[in-house]
Amino acid sequence: MARVRLSVAERREELLRAAVEQIEARGVAAVRIADVASALGVSNALVLYHFATKEKLVAAAFTHAAEGDLAQLRKLLGRRTTALRRLRAAVRWYAPTGQAKGWRLWIEGWAAALREPALQEVTRDLDRQWKGAITDVIAEGVAAQEFSCPDPTGAALRLTALLDGLAVQLTSYSGAVSRARAQEWVDEALARELGLEREALTASAR
Repeated sequence: MARVRLSVAERREELLRAAVEQIEARGVAAVRIADVASALGVSNALVLYHFATKEKLVAAAFTHAAEGDLAQLRKLLGRRTTALRRLRAAVRWYAPTGQAKGWRLWIEGWAAALREPALQEVTRDLDRQWKGAITDVIAEGVAAQEFSCPDPTGAALRLTALLDGLAVQLTSYSGAVSRARAQEWVDEALARELGLEREALTASAR
């Protein structure tokens, strides 16, 4: 059967999705242009036509993944409900016990970013936008008197650090901590940062 002809934008999207999958499966260091091409049944030359080098393909793949994560975050935080419900939904989604995909990808990205300036910029930008979005919704909740938090920026940083650290434990070290226990710690930390009893988080989900 003849392969469907895709537009340039559609082809790039297809290549980026395949690159993300291959990076998750093989790691940044081991993944090759040939792996991405083989996964789609296309030539190496086609991949290189769109991205020129492996480094550019990898950076674009992480950017693609970051944009997807940020779009979902904005969707959760943009709901027409209380700041507390929006914040809890976002933290629960982003937590390694939630529905967010790609923790293995981002752990790979953090490690590779130590050596790759392009990846460092992608991961730094994702981190900055995540913290900024969380800071904003915490500040909204404080203004609406839903909860108390004297330092929304610090709270966002501490929450992110906890979530990222738990992701490493759950993804890299099987059995280091149970998913149930990790979720308890996330809820406890969120309640503490907002000056609430933990039961208030459960009530906010109803």
